[in-house]
Amino acid sequence: VFAVNVFLRVATGFDIGLSTKCVVIPKEMGMCHNTGYSEMRLPNLMGHTSMAEVILKSSTWKHLVHTDCHPHLRMFLCSLFAPICLDTFIHPCRSMCVAVRDSCAPVLLCHGHPWPDSLDCDRFPGDEDVCLASVTKEYKHLHKVLPRPACQTCPAVEEFFTQKRVLEVFCDNNFAVKVKLSKRRTVFDDQEYNIECQVEFITQGSLLPYETQCMIQQWLLINEKCTQRMTLTHRPMVYLLVGTIEEGIILVNRVYHWQRKDSQLTLATQKWRYHKCL
Repeated sequence: VFAVNVFLRVATGFDIGLSTKCVVIPKEMGMCHNTGYSEMRLPNLMGHTSMAEVILKSSTWKHLVHTDCHPHLRMFLCSLFAPICLDTFIHPCRSMCVAVRDSCAPVLLCHGHPWPDSLDCDRFPGDEDVCLASVTKEYKHLHKVLPRPACQTCPAVEEFFTQKRVLEVFCDNNFAVKVKLSKRRTVFDDQEYNIECQVEFITQGSLLPYETQCMIQQWLLINEKCTQRMTLTHRPMVYLLVGTIEEGIILVNRVYHWQRKDSQLTLATQKWRYHKCL
């Protein structure tokens, strides 16, 4: 369930001056379901006049939403693509736009796209007006702040290695996660990924295995070019991702291709619990 951690600043509302109608948010707009409302205004705040256009344009943001680059990204986008059906349009506040942009623009750039002019934060009202504002301090207080994946150069996939060398690499890193990857095509002829993670070890503070799994899934979605290299066919592939956590940033330093016929990785992960690093 999508938690709505926002409040309305009291002042004058805004309207884009179009004759609008209330329509049900379509099933194709999954990112805007479970937001606390089921009907949207059309035309929307992006100027889209048909539902077909809304579905097509909003679908291009699905990958970014999956990266979880900011806790209020979905709310920000849905307030524009599927604005709640009230007497007047409620814009996102400029502060919300800036917070989302600052967290998510680097991820977009990693995918080869700049932050779009259509989402220029200067177009949104200040916090003294009626608008949706993120409660950032409360969010950080209620949620554990985890290390974040960064956009980085893809490590080469290593096919040939020895158990001894793998153990040496383990000693120089904070985590090792076994990942099973496969890809599928969507109705928009886009690519999506099935990502299954199993934590082999983590030595960084109080991080839990499921938190590390989520962080590696994020890393694979943010660094999609790396994920594409690892899924050249639709057949599932298994890899071991080894990396470090430095100043709150997750960096993957090694990627090993885990093949059934090769027992070196299996032996290395089994011996790791008893291994003493030099």
